[in-house]
Amino acid sequence: MAPSIRLSPAARSLFDEPLAIAVQGLGPRQQVTLRTSLRDETGELFQASALYQAGDDGELDLARCPALPGGSFSGLEPMGLLWALQPQKPFWRLVKRDVQSPFLLQLEVFEGHGERPGRLLAQAQHERAFLRDGVQRVPVREGRIRATLFLPTGDGPFPGIIDLYGTGGGLPEYRACLLANHGFAVLALAFYSYEDLPKGMKEFHLEYFEEAVNYMLQHTQVKGPGIGLLGHSKGGDLCVSMASFLKGITATALINGSVANVGAVLRYKDIIIPPLGINPKRIKVGKSGIADIIDALNSPLEGPDQQSFIPLEKAECCFLFIVGQDDHNWKSEFFAVEGSKRLQAHGKEKPEIVYYPGAGHYIEPPFFPMCAASMHLLFGKPVMWGGEPKAHCEAQIDAWQQIQAFFHKHLTGKLSGTSSKL
Repeated sequence: MAPSIRLSPAARSLFDEPLAIAVQGLGPRQQVTLRTSLRDETGELFQASALYQAGDDGELDLARCPALPGGSFSGLEPMGLLWALQPQKPFWRLVKRDVQSPFLLQLEVFEGHGERPGRLLAQAQHERAFLRDGVQRVPVREGRIRATLFLPTGDGPFPGIIDLYGTGGGLPEYRACLLANHGFAVLALAFYSYEDLPKGMKEFHLEYFEEAVNYMLQHTQVKGPGIGLLGHSKGGDLCVSMASFLKGITATALINGSVANVGAVLRYKDIIIPPLGINPKRIKVGKSGIADIIDALNSPLEGPDQQSFIPLEKAECCFLFIVGQDDHNWKSEFFAVEGSKRLQAHGKEKPEIVYYPGAGHYIEPPFFPMCAASMHLLFGKPVMWGGEPKAHCEAQIDAWQQIQAFFHKHLTGKLSGTSSKL
């Protein structure tokens, strides 16, 4: 029997779902190298490889056989060949631009453990999809809003969420559509560097975000009375500002967000919140040329920078802070703790804070490979994001469950049975 790769699901799975990988038809205790490859939409190649030894029966099941030292990872890691994918081009991050097409994953099995791959024994292809069959993708161009709405399958209305990314700009849709697969109506909202929106990050007007909130509150497929907000990085502090000043927000989840306004002036009616000061002298650049910017921002607790602290005590919602404790973009843990102190000092409910040791800044949906460093648009050079790949991967899986459980609880009143803490 010739060796073959057995996958479950066989041909196609959603990107945030586990994929079971096994090889059958090998010789007893045969040594092999497994390699995965994936090209993003710009053609850049990501690869991972691992060294294995088949069982006495010639079977190799990644859920039962540990990877041997010497590859991209070692130990019992059934999904290691996905989360350990690394770009062949330095400082390149895996993102999905068109959620309507899947990523194509190539799997190969080679003979032996040599420096160079041995003879090819088996290969397979698998589609990693983003949009569940039946989930609707609706481009939204109403008033000034530039967004995409994802509506789940089945009869609505559904709990509604607005999803914001960070300083990368544009309109990333992949997190919003993966969340919609789980029963939420999610609006991926662009706020700069997209179509006719402002090109740069000089100032933001909260009225724009208010339009998006009102759009969701009035949508027939969105279950009221309030909606949720989900923001990562700069999107996180925008969500804190929205929750603090706008009506109709019930739950706000932040992934490595800030409780101070960062990077741009924020305006709402006659209110102006200046951005937190930055001291470039506090940026450390290593021999590799990668910048560590963790100390660049001033503290929002001192001097004039206190004006940048967002008055989150005005918010009428519950908060969830997802914190990567190895975040090198900024001090996410400090922001979460100070936000919690401020809420409690004003008699508000203590927010949920979930800490992830070894997780960096880019906590993405499950099985996205960790991005250790990439170009930062504001600094114009590659910066380190932090994180240790295995711990970061585990944080992504758990955080995804935490976020869904939080929104289920506060937007539908139902507890989903998926909450667990690492």
